[in-house]
Amino acid sequence: MSKGVLIVTGGSRGIGRATVLLAAARGYDVVFSYVSDEAAARSLVAAVEAAGGKAVAVKSDIGSEADTLALFAEADRHGTLVGLVNNAGVVDLPARMDEISVERLERMLRINVIGSIVAAREALKRMSTRHGGKGGAIVNLSSAAATLGSPGQYVHYAAAKGAIDVFTLGLGREVAAEGVRVNAIRPGLIDTDIHASGGIPDRVAQLRESIPMKREGTAEECANAILWLISDESSYTTASVVTVSGGR
Repeated sequence: MSKGVLIVTGGSRGIGRATVLLAAARGYDVVFSYVSDEAAARSLVAAVEAAGGKAVAVKSDIGSEADTLALFAEADRHGTLVGLVNNAGVVDLPARMDEISVERLERMLRINVIGSIVAAREALKRMSTRHGGKGGAIVNLSSAAATLGSPGQYVHYAAAKGAIDVFTLGLGREVAAEGVRVNAIRPGLIDTDIHASGGIPDRVAQLRESIPMKREGTAEECANAILWLISDESSYTTASVVTVSGGR
C-alpha cells in the first residue's frame, strides 16, 4: 500500500536520484522533476518500476514558477501529497565575488532560494491542516558551504544555502502546529557530478584529507538522512538541519 506521493525536485541525478530510488523502495509514489536529461529521467523511472515501485518524471525547471505549479499539478493526479524534497539546485564556475555579475547572482538565487520557497509554498497548500491537509514533511537541501562560506569559489552559493538554513528554521516554526514538519540536510563533500558541473571535477579528491572521516560521502547516505526526516521516525523533529559531512 502506498504511503502517499512524495515530490523530489531535481531527481534525475546525484542525491535526488538516490532519494527517488530509496523513497520508492520504502513505499512512496514518487514524482520527480528534471530539467534537460530526459534519458536519465527515463532510466530512473525504469529502475524504480523494475524494483516494483512507482515514479513519474516531469520536465520542470524549479527556477520557473509556472513549471513548479505544473509539477505539483501532476503530483495531484497521483494521490495525496505527503512530502517534498527540495533538492534541485545549481552551483557555478568558481569565482571571486568581485567577478560575479548580477545575472549570475539572480540565477543562483532564483533556483537555489526562490525555487525552493515557491515549492514549499505549494506543498503547504496541500499538506497543512490550515488548508484542509493531513500534514506532511518538507526536507530542504542545504550545504556545508552555508557554514564554511566557500571563499574564493562559491561565496554566492554559500549565501544561497545560508538562506535555506534560515528559511528552514522560520518555516518549520511557522507551520509546526499545522501538521507539517520542515527540516533540512546539510551535505558536505559528496561523490556526485555536481562538482564537475561547477567546474572542479576533482574537488572531492582535492579536499578529502580535510574531512575528519577521510572520505567523501555518498548520495545514498544523504538519501537515508532525507528519508528519515520525511518519515514518522522523526516525528518530533522540525526546524532542524542535519549535517551529513563526515565531521567537516
